[in-house]
Amino acid sequence: MNLKAAGVGFRYGQGPWVLRDMDLEVEPGAVVGLSGPSGRGKTTFARVLAGYETPLEGKVTLDEGPLPRGGYSPVQLVFQHPERAVNPRWRLSDTLTEGWDVDESLLGALGVDPAWLDRYPNELSGGELQRFCVARALSPQTRFLIADEMTTMLDAVTQAQLWRVVMDAVKERGLGAVVISHEKPLIDKVCDRVVYMS
Repeated sequence: MNLKAAGVGFRYGQGPWVLRDMDLEVEPGAVVGLSGPSGRGKTTFARVLAGYETPLEGKVTLDEGPLPRGGYSPVQLVFQHPERAVNPRWRLSDTLTEGWDVDESLLGALGVDPAWLDRYPNELSGGELQRFCVARALSPQTRFLIADEMTTMLDAVTQAQLWRVVMDAVKERGLGAVVISHEKPLIDKVCDRVVYMS
């Protein structure tokens, strides 16, 4: 099961093209970095890969078929700002179970306190909410993870913990991953190859 973008083009409304002729293929177990200056469309490309946006040119396929619509997607995107990924009116327990299955050991590894699950998103700090979002994104149904500046806003200790858990999951479960970051040391450390968007 490969995640593949072929000839992808995208723009918002009648604005300038954000993406043109973008190709990318991610195999199970591969970690691909996306790097480049701000404003080059990395986040937009992440949204297209995850199915949040539909390409106006080209296509994105999963195992040579279209991305699934509805239900829990096997392609999960972790945003830089975790509040964008959760419904502010839902308790975290409801958001977590929306992902079908829950990996209880993963919650512990990521430092997610069980007491948080009875709270609403605005009752957690940004770092706590991002830990929760990573746990949710790594549901047992997930086959590909897209991390868009996932740890940029976090302290160094939390960053290291989250990346250790994510890379363990990639290795143990054979997940494919796309890592978007301006941090070259991180890209060099965790990625098998890097695509530079200039």
